[in-house]
Amino acid sequence: MGALSASPELRVLPVNGWRQRRAFIRLPWRLYAKDPVWVPPLKLERRLHLSSVNPYFAHARWQAWVAWRGAQPVGRISAQVDELHRRQHAERSGHFGFFESEDDPRIAAALLVAAEDWLRCQQVDCITGPFNFSINQECGLLVDGFDTMPALMMPHNPPWYAALLEGEGYRAAKDLYAYRLNTDFETPRVMASLARKYGGSVTLRPLNRSRFKDEMELLRDIFNDAWSHNWGFVPFTREEFAELGTILRLFVPDELVCVAVYQRRPVAFIVVLPELNDVLKSLNGNLFPLGALRLLRALKSGDLKACRVPLMGVRRELQNTSLGVALAFLIIDAVRRPAVARGFKEVDMSWILEDNIGMRSILERIGSRHYKTYRIYRKQLPRMPAGVGAQQYRAGAGGADAVAN
Repeated sequence: MGALSASPELRVLPVNGWRQRRAFIRLPWRLYAKDPVWVPPLKLERRLHLSSVNPYFAHARWQAWVAWRGAQPVGRISAQVDELHRRQHAERSGHFGFFESEDDPRIAAALLVAAEDWLRCQQVDCITGPFNFSINQECGLLVDGFDTMPALMMPHNPPWYAALLEGEGYRAAKDLYAYRLNTDFETPRVMASLARKYGGSVTLRPLNRSRFKDEMELLRDIFNDAWSHNWGFVPFTREEFAELGTILRLFVPDELVCVAVYQRRPVAFIVVLPELNDVLKSLNGNLFPLGALRLLRALKSGDLKACRVPLMGVRRELQNTSLGVALAFLIIDAVRRPAVARGFKEVDMSWILEDNIGMRSILERIGSRHYKTYRIYRKQLPRMPAGVGAQQYRAGAGGADAVAN
């Protein structure tokens, strides 16, 4: 880590208690005040996300910090250890997230020191991020495509964040691509041929809302299987996917979910989420007193012009086969029709791993364009010296409540 030369007024303090948590949540409103494409999150949702009701915390622990210059918050960060990730990848891993900072390397360095020191005390060898909190939630640092509004449930940040992280020794681990597709795309000949070949043996159906819990378990099973060999994969728990199901129940019409059945077995699915960020931007983070009503009114008005595919999967055994390609196209085409009927002109397909060549090829064949890149960073951490206690180590290394000089 580079030397810290911040003035004595720069302090990094742990988030303990509701006042510090409020400062942690509200900091982006100041940092993004002049950013025309930033979308304020719902404050209530952020409070719940950071609270013990979040099912993520059944298998993870975390700490957060806010950087202060005098009485002014100027940055923030979290550090977390996910036991599911550790078991899945057999490594002493830790993550950072919720990173925000003024364009000042001293602030970024002080925040990263706090997160790294806390993770060393958790016996972590490598740190990756940003994850807010996991790869199944908001993740990645925007490194390309700053001039357009992010899709719903996707992050946004200023262009200088990459330099701040790289200045502290962080290096790219994996890029995530966002694609945009016009809903009136012309079907490529090869896709039409595959659809004819397999269409007669594949049944496509919408969400069965009368069996909602069972349907959520089915989608979770397909997703966890489909993504199980992907980089950074962490399985959705039953409780985490049920929480995601709340969003589906409220905002996704049944026909915008498609399940493909082959030989009596559900083998693929896709979910299309109406793009609500224009409405959310106008709410400025406030759901009450009228924000919820405006969201529901927007869904029913027919005025929304875009949507996003947040969830999609084809069972792993069928990937890299002609049937797998056909299934991917068939489910995309199945939800395209009701999407067009609802007036959606564009669909965001994000995110796609940079090395998921099969899916990228399908998207590019039907006319998708890569319009944003998000990056996951990684850094190796030296182990905490043997016999050194956590409090002693933090004090010696410059801990979470240290003053940066």
